[in-house]
Amino acid sequence: MTIAMLIAGRSGEVWQCHADDRVADAVETLATRRIGALPVTDAGSAVAGIFSERDVLYALKTHGAAALEMKVRDVMTAPVISVSTSSTALEALSLMTRRRIRHLPVIDNGKMVGFVSIGDLVKFRIDRIEAEAGALREYIQSA
Repeated sequence: MTIAMLIAGRSGEVWQCHADDRVADAVETLATRRIGALPVTDAGSAVAGIFSERDVLYALKTHGAAALEMKVRDVMTAPVISVSTSSTALEALSLMTRRRIRHLPVIDNGKMVGFVSIGDLVKFRIDRIEAEAGALREYIQSA
């Protein structure tokens, strides 16, 4: 399954923040939306990085409460690692595992068209394994 197929059925917007936003404002978005990461846009709406819960923790440890007044660009993870719509779910999962990351922007023709998490990809794998197991059970029972 390609990433395009994985994100095809989604509705709603991808929440994001701007590199010049205050960390406190981005944290507010994470908490309000109950999400773990935001793609960070910069000039021209290009994805410049990822702002995640981990970035908040590292910034607080390093800068204390002053981190909340810093700009997102100063604490985000960059450069961004992304996938294309033609990438497979397994390729994306492998990339996440190798790079030890949990979120990937989906870029098509230089523009972000989606955002996938490790949870999205694990759910896909579990659904696929369950479907294969069900098909094997049916095959065995019908033989």
